[in-house]
Amino acid sequence: MTTAANHPDVTPFFDPATNTWTYLVADPATGDAVIIDAVLDYEPKGAVVSHAGLERLLAAAQQRQLQLKYVMESHVHADHLAGGHWLRDKTGAPLVIGARISEVQREFAPRFGMDDLAADGRQFDMLLDDGAALRLGNLTIRVLHTPGHTPACVTYLIGDAAFVGDTMFMPDYGTARCDFPGGDAATLHASIAKILALPPETRIFVGHDYLPAGRSEFACETTVAAQKAGNIHVHDGVAAADFIAMRRARDATLTPPQLILPSLQVNIAAGELPPADSKGRRFLRLPLQVI
Repeated sequence: MTTAANHPDVTPFFDPATNTWTYLVADPATGDAVIIDAVLDYEPKGAVVSHAGLERLLAAAQQRQLQLKYVMESHVHADHLAGGHWLRDKTGAPLVIGARISEVQREFAPRFGMDDLAADGRQFDMLLDDGAALRLGNLTIRVLHTPGHTPACVTYLIGDAAFVGDTMFMPDYGTARCDFPGGDAATLHASIAKILALPPETRIFVGHDYLPAGRSEFACETTVAAQKAGNIHVHDGVAAADFIAMRRARDATLTPPQLILPSLQVNIAAGELPPADSKGRRFLRLPLQVI
């Protein structure tokens, strides 16, 4: 049952370059707020980083006189550079991620020659296990470990709102890919089942939206009931084995995200850009595969 006491105010921000949704979530009673999955602007052709989107986020929070308590990541993103590090530096709000981030760091740091990266999550301020809880004014943030897309994916349940990251999308688009290292279709199915076991009126906010045939406007919000009734991949009646077979076959046809190489090396370091050299220059790494 939805009441004023468990109904956070959710303001979405869409990044059209990466089809990413970022959320400013506030307790309307106290003004305490969090930002979930912020995007650092990155133009890949010129390798240009800017902060216009992040500045808009902060301006929106400041205009409403919200108190930013946490900056939260649902997982290590492979399709955009995360803006959490910059937001933490600007506001002092702790940067939060799921506790299994270390598994992702151990997987990817060697691929980028990042031998100095401590693969224990210390780049983040708070590492949250499944079942962890944080206060947000009069609301509670609960953590659901929902791996499958990556080993470290979490869903943040804030009152009647679930922020599912890349675990599942709008019902007409389906579910996340599972072909990254550590991903697994069977694990994803179990995680989705955990989300769909929430009350049917629970609001679900997705991490991305892509326009399928027949829809012309981007969307970010659905419900548990709508997902169970109409998700094209996992609606009621779809057997786990059929979902797993579909997901594995579909993933075999997918190409890597456009920004996977810059994104992963920045995001496993909590969104911190590579250090500047003596001339103030910063360099990303491009691991080559010679075949």
